[in-house]
Amino acid sequence: MSDLSAADVLGAVTDLLPILRERAQETEDLRRIPDETVKSLQATGFFRLLQPHRYGGVEASPVDFYRGVRLIASACGSTGWVSSVLGVHPWQLALFDEKAQDEVWGEDTATLISSSYAPMGRAKAVDGGFTFSGRWSFSSGCDHAQWVFLGGLVMGEEGTPVDFRTFLLPRADYEIDDVWDTIGLRGTGSNDIIVSDVFVPEYRTLSFMDTGRCVCPGQQINSAPLYKLPFASVFSCSISVPVIGMAAGAYEAYVGWTRERVRASTGGKAADDSFNQLRIAEASSKIDGAVLQIERNMTESLEHATAGAKIPMALRIRVRRDQVNATSSAIQAVDRLFESAGGRALKVGTPIQRFWRDAHAGRVHAINDPEKALAMFGQAELGLKVADAWL
Repeated sequence: MSDLSAADVLGAVTDLLPILRERAQETEDLRRIPDETVKSLQATGFFRLLQPHRYGGVEASPVDFYRGVRLIASACGSTGWVSSVLGVHPWQLALFDEKAQDEVWGEDTATLISSSYAPMGRAKAVDGGFTFSGRWSFSSGCDHAQWVFLGGLVMGEEGTPVDFRTFLLPRADYEIDDVWDTIGLRGTGSNDIIVSDVFVPEYRTLSFMDTGRCVCPGQQINSAPLYKLPFASVFSCSISVPVIGMAAGAYEAYVGWTRERVRASTGGKAADDSFNQLRIAEASSKIDGAVLQIERNMTESLEHATAGAKIPMALRIRVRRDQVNATSSAIQAVDRLFESAGGRALKVGTPIQRFWRDAHAGRVHAINDPEKALAMFGQAELGLKVADAWL
């Protein structure tokens, strides 16, 4: 059990922010998070926030985890994105069979896991497990991980899918193809993963159906309410929250920039411009609203789990509604600020343009696509049937 508290971790993360800001351009240039940054984040205990007590974790509320993510993303968007993705994986591993948890954390509880959940893999049942192959894109932070979660379809004898599972593989069982070269989230190192006909034991797989029912093998040893939350809720918010953090970073940069800026066209102070003042008010409200909705929903979900009750479907659907809306609100805030930041804010190395690019890159993640999630909420309100794996 870790002696760290969530407050300890968030305090240490806050102290690290100036260094993360200084490394933001280096992170972009490397196209991956610097090794020193990952080591520094590990030293804060951040990656242990959602990890079980029995493996040296904090077992904190997702709300505290999301607050840490926002802090990191407000200093460097790429670092915040990778931190959120790698940081939520200890929570998911806690849902796996105890044997899988022991394999990953038995010798080193600081071991990290990357992921790519799209069902690009194909698995065939064999004695004791599955043979597994495929190629996946967008495995953020994979260079720093020793294991990976990969989505795959289990194929039946007739060649049709019979299950959708997450497969857990060690580094020796997959290759990393360095293909990441983008205009946004450039420092995330979100490269491709290649698997060629490897054996994955049954206990290192987890059915999406089980995560949706919130009944998973790992709950036998990790009985805290934290591990009885829906995967779709916890993970989807983990993809929205970094974008909110990027918007907060853009806001901080814009306010500081505007205080000092003098308009070349008029010689007037930008801070005296009432339209700039208006944009600041609008952006801060958008960011605050996004934070409050996500924290409200996750707090309510955890209250149900603590009471031993099922998470109501209406709440699950609201989580997805507010999750995609939070991303949209963050993008709107960033855009409003960037529109009046001036030409000099376009210079390479300045934070505002980097946050703008990173936030828009995060927006295009499939889980942040608003139309489907919003349509589900409307269907539920109208009494129509809602069926989706990401609830």
